[in-house]
Formats: sequence, structure tokens, C-alpha cells
Amino acid sequence: MRLLATLLLTLAIGAPAASGQTSWPNQREGDFLIRNFRFESGETLAELRLHYITIGTARRNAAGAITNGVLLLHGTGGSSTSWLQATLASELFGPGQPLDAARYFLIIPDSIGAGRSSKPSDGLRDRYPQYRYRDMVEAQYRLITEGLGIRHLRLVIGTSMGGMHTWMWGGMYPDFMDGLVPLASQPTPMSGRNWLTRRIRIEAIKHAPEASIYTLPLAQLMTESVVRLQEMAPTREAADALYQKLVEDARRNDPINQLYAVEAAMDYDPSAELAKIRAPLLAINFADDALNPPELGVVEPAIQRIPHAKFVLIPAGPETHGHYTYFRAAIWKPYLVEFMKGLEARRE
Repeated sequence: MRLLATLLLTLAIGAPAASGQTSWPNQREGDFLIRNFRFESGETLAELRLHYITIGTARRNAAGAITNGVLLLHGTGGSSTSWLQATLASELFGPGQPLDAARYFLIIPDSIGAGRSSKPSDGLRDRYPQYRYRDMVEAQYRLITEGLGIRHLRLVIGTSMGGMHTWMWGGMYPDFMDGLVPLASQPTPMSGRNWLTRRIRIEAIKHAPEASIYTLPLAQLMTESVVRLQEMAPTREAADALYQKLVEDARRNDPINQLYAVEAAMDYDPSAELAKIRAPLLAINFADDALNPPELGVVEPAIQRIPHAKFVLIPAGPETHGHYTYFRAAIWKPYLVEFMKGLEARRE
């Protein structure tokens, strides 16, 4: 049962575990409204709401510009609260940690379609505009610039979908940040096993929305380490119990939101804009991540196109959880510590 609970903590992206503390310094929440937001599809939304959390205090230079902003981006199915669970926040935001909340002004938005931001289930359902990753990144940019008045960020860091957004931030707004850290992602067109997994979910929801919950565990199993799964479900009975729990978790999510969120990735392809990236970049992936398999060899050549870029591949081990290793900051934090030291040294 302890092993099963561990897996469920990892898989519950939509309902992440609470942080080790109830709040962080100056932790606040807010909503930023964008009137008549125009999507790449040409559709518009009269009022696009982006919900967000901020932690820490914005520090300004002599000209009044905020100088310590850090943007944190969540994965598909998650929200801003994903970053508040103990395995991330307690490892990153505390005193002396790489994203010390006493030093940096942390901005954690709910992406379009997630958390408390605007989403199809708010009322429009299938009449909601078709959004894509570029729309999501543009909305984040407008939150940062128009909503919070920030003209430059110290860092953009993201996990999974947020990592994909981080690659895009570097190409779309190359002078806007001092550093980029995409985790559990690849700067390559949506394709292969990654897209096949998503396509299964899309077609299941379109053809049988109520029954689609029974296929949702497939996508989650594709993201967990096969070794961890075997440890947590060593018998057929244990595997059946795990499957039933995953199905029950899936029932809590509205299929229309899932459909839009999965479809949003279909034209993801930052490769054409990699050469535009100017900020130092640290890409971190995991050797047992089946969604971003290192066997494809796509990150290494991409890194060569970016000045001051580094790629770290975390080997599989007893504490890794495939794609979901990004939730365990203790494993990859040492590389972020060194990266942040480098950013501070470049600033001096």
C-alpha cells in the first residue's frame, strides 16, 4: 500500500500533493483579464482570464524596473499549484535554495485551459476557441508584461508542457530573460510516441466522452517508469487496484478540458526558432522518460544551435519515475543550483 500511495502521488498531476508548508513568503493569488484575446485560429474570446500565484517580493532597480522575476510553468493536466507540492517547492523555494522565495519574485500562472484560468468547461464547451501552445505562451507574456509590469525575467523554467513552453519562450521573446530551464521536454515537432499517445486520448474523448476515462490511464502509464510500475503493481490484483484508482481520478476531470489541452500540442515545433535563443539554457531530461526518449537523439543537436546551452540527461535509478521525475526536484536540483550561480555571475 505504501508503494501504491507513492505512485498515486506521482500520477495525480491534476491534484498535486500539498506543499510542506501552507504558504510561502508573500504568497498571493490574482486574476489577469485580457479583453478580446485573439487566438492564432482567428477566433476571439471576449474575456480571457489567467489565474496566477506569486511568491516573494518584486525588487526594483533605480529605474523602477522589476529585476528578480522568475516564471514557472506547469505541465499538461496540472496547474500553478503543481509547483507548490513539497517535492518541488520545499526543494526549490526555501532559504538558500536555487529559487529562494526571499530572493526571487516567483510567478506561477495557470495556463489557458488549466486551474482557475479560462477553460472550455466554463460554459462555452466545444464553442470555446481552439487554442494552441503559441496562444498559451502569448497569454503568459501578456500577464508578465501588461498584468505585472515586468519587462525582463531572470529565469523561465517549466516542466513537461511547461518545458515545451520554455523552449518557445526562448525563440519568441529571445531578449526577455536571463536564463531558460526546460525540463522533461524536447525541442522537436510533435510526433512519434508522444503524439500517438495524445491521439488515442483525443479520439477516445471525441467518440465516447464518458467511456474515455477508461483509456486515460494509458497516457499516465506511458509517463511512469516501468520499473516503478512493476514495484507498485507486482501482482495482477495490485495492478487492477491501481487501474481502478486511476479511472476514479480521471472521473474528476471534464473531458472537454482534456480534449482541448491535449489537442493544443498538435503543432508544437520550436525547432525553427532555436537559433534565435540568446539566453543561457539548461535542458534537463530523464533517461527513463518514454515520452521524450533519449534514443531519438534530438536534444543534443538542438543544443549545438544555441550559445551557452547545456543538456543534462539524468540516468534511471531507484528514485527516478520516468517522465514524472520532474516532480522530484531533489534529483535534478544540483544542476539548477549551478546554473543559477552562473546567471548571477554573469550579472555581476
